[in-house]
Amino acid sequence: MNDGYSGYSADTDGGEGGGDLIAYLPSILWQRRWWIIVPIVLCTIVGVAAAVLLPARYRSSATLLVESPELPAQLVGQQQNTSLIDQRIAKIRQQVLSRPDLIELIENNNLYPEERGSKPLSEVIDKMRKATNLSPVSADIQTGPGGTNTIAFSLTFDYSDPQKAQIVAQDFVERLVKLDATQTAQAATGTVEFLQDQANGLLGQINAIERQIEAIKAENGMALSTGGMMMLGGGGGGGYQAQIAALQRENAQLQAQLKLQASATDRDPAVQAAEAQLAAAQAVYSDTHPDVLAARQRLAEARKFAAVNVAKANTGSAIRSQIASNAAAISSLQAALSNDSARTAALANAQARAPAVNEQIAQLQAKAEGLRTNYQTVQTNLINARGSARISEQQRGERLSVIDPPVAPDKPTWPNRPLLALGGIVAGAALGLGIALVLEFIMRPIRGVGSLQAVTGEPPMVIIPQIAGRRPVQETDGDDDRDATNAKRRWFRRRKRTADPAVAAG
Repeated sequence: MNDGYSGYSADTDGGEGGGDLIAYLPSILWQRRWWIIVPIVLCTIVGVAAAVLLPARYRSSATLLVESPELPAQLVGQQQNTSLIDQRIAKIRQQVLSRPDLIELIENNNLYPEERGSKPLSEVIDKMRKATNLSPVSADIQTGPGGTNTIAFSLTFDYSDPQKAQIVAQDFVERLVKLDATQTAQAATGTVEFLQDQANGLLGQINAIERQIEAIKAENGMALSTGGMMMLGGGGGGGYQAQIAALQRENAQLQAQLKLQASATDRDPAVQAAEAQLAAAQAVYSDTHPDVLAARQRLAEARKFAAVNVAKANTGSAIRSQIASNAAAISSLQAALSNDSARTAALANAQARAPAVNEQIAQLQAKAEGLRTNYQTVQTNLINARGSARISEQQRGERLSVIDPPVAPDKPTWPNRPLLALGGIVAGAALGLGIALVLEFIMRPIRGVGSLQAVTGEPPMVIIPQIAGRRPVQETDGDDDRDATNAKRRWFRRRKRTADPAVAAG
């Protein structure tokens, strides 16, 4: 058995659990001390070398604040910025850390000269991007009576030269402020233009719908005018027909008068008497008889005399003129009756189409009313946007300002030299302890009664204690077991010599 463990009894060494390992841990550490000391020394040397040899990195930082508008939002109609701070920072970072801007900064300030000579430009730009950081400020700043949160964030740049770190950080800050002012003005102007176009579009739609409604009303006037419908329906065509019938009766009477006037000569009494005498003479005598000839002569003279009398009292031209006038009136009345019938039919057709026309007009009016509501909303937003644009032009709206400008740092932020040295010591100790424990589990030396019993399968007969203080034992990793065995043999010899006189005396 190894020395250092003989003092434990069988009860103490009854198992090889975690408690035994902890009990033997001081001896393990002592026996494996060089496996622990060497890693500690080596790692300490590495940590100190890293702390001394690693190049210093300086950080120049600035704090920027997005100030709230000077005027209340109720006066200018400006909406509060509700965008998330992470989104705004990501947008600013993307704009500021663009490739052309970084190339310009690298060339103007002669940054990364060694990397530019040995690495591609894209890797140098990526390194500068990693050295630049935009992060939100942890605490919100309450401003204004309303207690609105103000966005604030910090900008940092890490570089080996503190002066150049401050110059580059200052350049970043100036670019940020200028870019924010430009974008704010452009955004306000763009909003005004967008709302103006939207308002013009809505107004054009409203005017188009109103013209469409007017066209429908003009096309379907009779369908929409119930008063005219009632008036036309009440007049009807009966009056025209009665007038036409009266004129036709009057013309019939006038025609009869013309016929009577045409036969007025034959109806003259002298003519009728001469005709009677002629008929009586012809009944008695022949046609050549002097009495018959005389009767015919008298009839001819009577007719001539009657014709002269009729001509003197002629009214036929007046009757014919009246008949023509009545005929013209009848034609006019018939045309009016025909027009009235056509108008009545059209009115009936329009009356049948009136519900559909009214429904179409109602739909168009509802659509126009909705567009008018949207137009009023857009007009209100347009007024607010114009107010915001004026405030942006006057630099009185939401703007970016620097509350903590970048300065040249006095101390490097990396590396942390004490931490590196301490880390080397801790890492060496952990490595050495790990090596010692690994060797212990690999070699599995016999430490105590439990280990021996686990190997032999039988409990030991005796436990030989180690007598300390006889001589200093020079221990090495390879001679531990041999020295322990020699010491036990010497102890047995001394024990035997002291026991022999007692046996002889017995």
